[in-house]
Amino acid sequence: MHAWLRAAVIVTASMLTPWTAMAAEKATKASGQTASVSATMGADSKVNINTAGVKELTTLSGIRPKVAERIVAYREAHGPFKKPEDLKKVDGVGKAMFERNRERVVTK
Repeated sequence: MHAWLRAAVIVTASMLTPWTAMAAEKATKASGQTASVSATMGADSKVNINTAGVKELTTLSGIRPKVAERIVAYREAHGPFKKPEDLKKVDGVGKAMFERNRERVVTK
């Protein structure tokens, strides 16, 4: 397989991950079952950016492992975030990405 095709497959697969959790949740609701997607993957679960690790941070929309690592490093270097909006100070987290996640980001 050519390198560019392999990269396209990887990018496409990584873009589908958040949708997989949402699809599982919809299927569960439609079938009337009481089981649900785990809280770490739930689209409505809150993420405390002062305590979350890389894995939990990647449940936020558009946050990939490299950006999640930067969030953790920023927190370690500068101390806890005072307000959710401070997340925009991290390289790789822009206004649009923050707005997509505004309802889920907390600083308890």
